[in-house]
Amino acid sequence: MLVARQVSYTYKKQRKVINFSYDKHRDLYEAVAAAEGIDLTSFLAMEQQVTMTAKRGAAVKNYRQQEFARMGFADIVFVREEK
Repeated sequence: MLVARQVSYTYKKQRKVINFSYDKHRDLYEAVAAAEGIDLTSFLAMEQQVTMTAKRGAAVKNYRQQEFARMGFADIVFVREEK
């Protein structure tokens, strides 16, 4: 059974919920950026540099969270489905 996924996030202090599919986006960060029309080309290039030089995976996660916060995003999470 295919379960529809949704992502909840805040962009520039406005709460939003969008549909999410792994067919269209690699992760929820890319999905919210696409929903807001943000080009991630330079971000992804820099993220790749961080990945190649970082000794720990936490550095990449930290970079991603800081950059998305700088772009105006907050509280990016999958919506839990209540059963």
